[in-house]
Amino acid sequence: MSEVQNAAPRGPGPDLLGAARRLLGQNDILLAAGVVGILTVLIFPLPALLLDLFLALSITLSVLILMTSLFVQKPLDFSAFPTVLLISTMLRLALNLASTRLILESGHEGTHSAGAVIGAFGGLIMGGNYVIGLIVFAILVIVNFVVITKGSGRIAEVAARFSLDAMPGKQMAIDADLSAGLIDEKVAKERRAELEGESTFFGSMDGAAKFVRGDAIAGLLITAINLIGGMIIGVAQQGMSFTDAAQTYTVLSVGDGLVSQFPALIVSTAAGLMVTKTGVEGSADKAVFGQLGGNAKTLGMSSALMVGLSLLPGIPMLPFLTMGALCGFAAWRMDQNTKAALREAELAEAETPPPPVAEEPISQTLALDSLRLELGYGLITLINDTSGYRLTDQIRALRRQLASEMGFVMPSVRILDNMQLGPNTYSIRIKEVEAGTGELQPGKLLVMDPRGQAVTLPGESTTEPTFGLPATWIEPTYREEASFRGYTVVDPATVITTHLTEVLKDNMADLLSYTETQKLLDDLPKVNQKLIGDLIPGRVSITAVQRILQNLLAERVSIRDLPQILEAIAEATGYTQNVMHITEHVRARLARQISHAQTGPGGYIPLITLSPEWEQAFAESLVGAGEEKQLAMSPSRLHEFIQAVRMNYERAAMDGESPALLTGPGIRPYVRSIVERFRPSTTVMSQNEIHPKARIRTLGQI
Repeated sequence: MSEVQNAAPRGPGPDLLGAARRLLGQNDILLAAGVVGILTVLIFPLPALLLDLFLALSITLSVLILMTSLFVQKPLDFSAFPTVLLISTMLRLALNLASTRLILESGHEGTHSAGAVIGAFGGLIMGGNYVIGLIVFAILVIVNFVVITKGSGRIAEVAARFSLDAMPGKQMAIDADLSAGLIDEKVAKERRAELEGESTFFGSMDGAAKFVRGDAIAGLLITAINLIGGMIIGVAQQGMSFTDAAQTYTVLSVGDGLVSQFPALIVSTAAGLMVTKTGVEGSADKAVFGQLGGNAKTLGMSSALMVGLSLLPGIPMLPFLTMGALCGFAAWRMDQNTKAALREAELAEAETPPPPVAEEPISQTLALDSLRLELGYGLITLINDTSGYRLTDQIRALRRQLASEMGFVMPSVRILDNMQLGPNTYSIRIKEVEAGTGELQPGKLLVMDPRGQAVTLPGESTTEPTFGLPATWIEPTYREEASFRGYTVVDPATVITTHLTEVLKDNMADLLSYTETQKLLDDLPKVNQKLIGDLIPGRVSITAVQRILQNLLAERVSIRDLPQILEAIAEATGYTQNVMHITEHVRARLARQISHAQTGPGGYIPLITLSPEWEQAFAESLVGAGEEKQLAMSPSRLHEFIQAVRMNYERAAMDGESPALLTGPGIRPYVRSIVERFRPSTTVMSQNEIHPKARIRTLGQI
């Protein structure tokens, strides 16, 4: 019985409070209910007391929007502004309709018939004279409609257009930073999301500005309707005099217009603040005061101008002198703060002990520069020369040229000044071993005669550092005359670039590392990745591919057609794992490319063939089997072979030809190993590398 009595007093009160708390916690339900309530107001009339409450809510909401716009750090922090703008506009229009009903229905009862808020606003602005009230109200509408709304709408339109135009460039910048490793994938996603939000925001603001403009027009029309319709109802239906009707309905109409236009003006100002904050970080006070009054000189000049203006005859002195004094005090105070900050910074810097010198890690000492260019102090101007094609620009062009011609990605060139070198001397180092050096004359031009004859222009005779040809340094004033005589004229930067090109072509095999080989394979198109997956590592290792590519580059055979090279490797691995034999098979597959590279200006391949006797001599000198096979020819026979090669090539050079040496496929690598020791630039080809459609011309036989 006691339990029943204790439980009986529990009514529905606590359950209703709990349900109310749960409802207040559901923001989505509250927002939906608010929007439905606004639409309801458009249909059903509101009592005066409830209208006063909603008008106060409209003013509060507009002030809240303005304060948020003032203190927001960047526009995207208030990305819901277009939605809030739409809701506030709908709320004001709904209240306009509700107040219109009350004004037209009960306006004859007095100025407070449409609620205390409308009556108070009308009486405040009218001041007892409804003509003055109408004029002030018209000016307020003009300010909102013509100045603030129109200006903010135009800014929103331009900002949206510029934001959309700049979106591809910003997207490419994000992708470039991601590719360069400056940011990770997470940061890239955040930046892309921010970029997308920025574009959407300014696009929405362009449309939201039309809400503000339409709201101003609607407020003006509604006020006119209230005034005209109210006077007609008051005079024709309620029997009021024209003067009483004009007085009453003017107060009500202007009061209603002010209650709607005052929040509209505040929201228009907030919209203007939002669209004008494009590109400005921080709240509005930091942006305005930090930039407008952040310079002591500007404040001082403004102070002097105001003081001078106050001294003019007929100008009231007190207001302008007061403004001048305030600006002058602000300028003096800001200057003192700046000097104090500088003194504190100097004292802090003087008191701060220098940071300990960090010991360079041993790993950096062990690191090697793959490619280094050292310059004497007299050649540093070649890097910063703006009058011509700078050395760094030529090196970048060389990087693209090598990638296009040879399929070889040239490593980055580290350019250093070396005080141990002569002032006009340069040194090219491959893995910190000197591979070439030369001496230049900055400010002069190097001239060579393509026919090999002496240059007859006045200058300093020298030897061209790349090919060892006779040359002459001349003054730039002789450039046109040298070109007229058919001489080759190059500047100092081009001399270095040419030398660097030849050194690179001679050392491409050494510079092609395991990492670079892996990168070449990874950069192949997706359609080739299946071939790579079938080939590596099941049938051949990346190290073996690296050695094959190095063998090709050592004889200046382009590896740009990497898919065909991989196909040839896949074919050769079916019957051998010998890297030399695989390389020879790859060269045979590249017959078209090799034949084209050796075709001269006459449209044929100049050849010097190896006689059957020498073919047999080389074949019989091979000892061992498989990968252990080596050339074991007596020194006297090798000397005889070298003399025969030199004699034939000297004869061909006298005829202006640069022929290739043609051998049998089985002995070509061994013949090449001998020839490269005394004629490294001579091309040694096998019969398998002559394309069937290539034209050949035999110049001699060894």
